Amino acid sequence: MDVSQQLADFEAARSTDVLTRATPIDLDVGLLAAYDTTPVDAEEYSSNREAHLLALTLTSTQALLGGLFTLQTQSTEQGPVVKLPEPEFKLPREKPLPKPKPLTKWERFAKAKGISHSKKDKKVWDEEKQEWVNRWGRDGKNREAEEQWLHEYKSNADTTVDPRHQARAERKQRVAKNERQRAANVAIALANPTSTLGRETAAPVTSSKEGRASARAVRKAELERSMLVSKTATASLGRFDNKIEGEPRAKGIKRKFEATVGDFKSEKEAAMSILTKVGTAERKKGPKKGGEGEDGGLNQRKAVRFEERKQQLANKRSKGRK
Repeated sequence: MDVSQQLADFEAARSTDVLTRATPIDLDVGLLAAYDTTPVDAEEYSSNREAHLLALTLTSTQALLGGLFTLQTQSTEQGPVVKLPEPEFKLPREKPLPKPKPLTKWERFAKAKGISHSKKDKKVWDEEKQEWVNRWGRDGKNREAEEQWLHEYKSNADTTVDPRHQARAERKQRVAKNERQRAANVAIALANPTSTLGRETAAPVTSSKEGRASARAVRKAELERSMLVSKTATASLGRFDNKIEGEPRAKGIKRKFEATVGDFKSEKEAAMSILTKVGTAERKKGPKKGGEGEDGGLNQRKAVRFEERKQQLANKRSKGRK
């Protein structure tokens, strides 16, 4: 059966020709974008909307690909590569650019000495385990000496010092040193009025009247919040506590009680769980099998079993001699 005509009709129905636009398509190759400013044909859009939109998309895509082929290509191992130009469309920012953070003490030293800093990976390769392990934190590589079961002492080393405790102390000292350096960097940044480092962790120091009033308001709000939080420490949520003059009233804080009438199954299970726990402490303190007696004296049961076994062995020996 010849189906060439059906295939041709199907291909013709799926094919879309490139449309001729009155206004040239504006291309921004740097953003891989094409802008068609020509108005949509209302007649074509109403009669066959899907086909018309497909034709518009094909026209813009072909124009964009034509713009890419006009760029200079470079040969690489993966094939020809095109370097895109700078985008022409500039999107305005809602907020201004963030201010650059001041350099830390180490960053200033590295910049002066020309030292290039490379960020360390969180994972390191362990030759003994043959797997990637954490550099820091739980089961980290920096705690390897603390968890090692065998240590080698040098000839002049003090044998009274535990290497595991010494390694842990050295790690703690490094952590404390880094924390002190971080606090010093924050203090230096706070002294710089153009810096935003540490502003979220430290209150601004100011001598002006407005600044002191703002600091008092912030402190007052913190105290009120702490007072409201402390009310949840009692069973009555502060209802029977002594009131303080000017104390804010807690709103929306209520205790929740179980319903007095309802599912009796949960109540029964709760009561049975309490009954099963009654007397368990005394039972655990009782004498163990084969141990001492109740008063710490002779265990009579054990003594009787010992004598019975001794008598059985004696009877077997006497029968064997006969």
